[in-house]
Amino acid sequence: MPSFDVVSEIDQHELTNAIENANRELTKRFDFRGVDANFELKDGAVKISAEVDFQLEQLKDILHIQLVKRKIDIKCLESKDPEKLGKLVLTWLTVREGLDTLLSKKMVKIIKESKIKVQTAIQGDKLRVTGKKRDELQNVMALLREAELDMPLQFNNFRD
Repeated sequence: MPSFDVVSEIDQHELTNAIENANRELTKRFDFRGVDANFELKDGAVKISAEVDFQLEQLKDILHIQLVKRKIDIKCLESKDPEKLGKLVLTWLTVREGLDTLLSKKMVKIIKESKIKVQTAIQGDKLRVTGKKRDELQNVMALLREAELDMPLQFNNFRD
């Protein structure tokens, strides 16, 4: 029986490249000359530091542009409130990866409400969808792409 897995993964190498490119762009920007601002990747989170709040927002925009260029969906970033440390303002952007149980259950509910004849199984941080026909699986893929979910989804491990 044909099946596929629904996952939410991020290419860590591409994430590192996007952060390095954002830091490189900072050195070229005229409005950030002489300003203590940078991006840093630590333990699955991106630390953004700047001197003023509005610069922090500009830094987020720079990072978002670099992530989109590297084909990383910005929905995987979860922003925390900025905190002031001395002369710097910093914020952490948590990089979310994997499907949590709430999101998996929500996807299962969406699939069941569509009445497409497939079986779903939550397997840790991925969702396995199995059906009798390939067309049914493609309909499920289209359904999940159209659904308003707060995580980027990838479909892999397609078996016939």
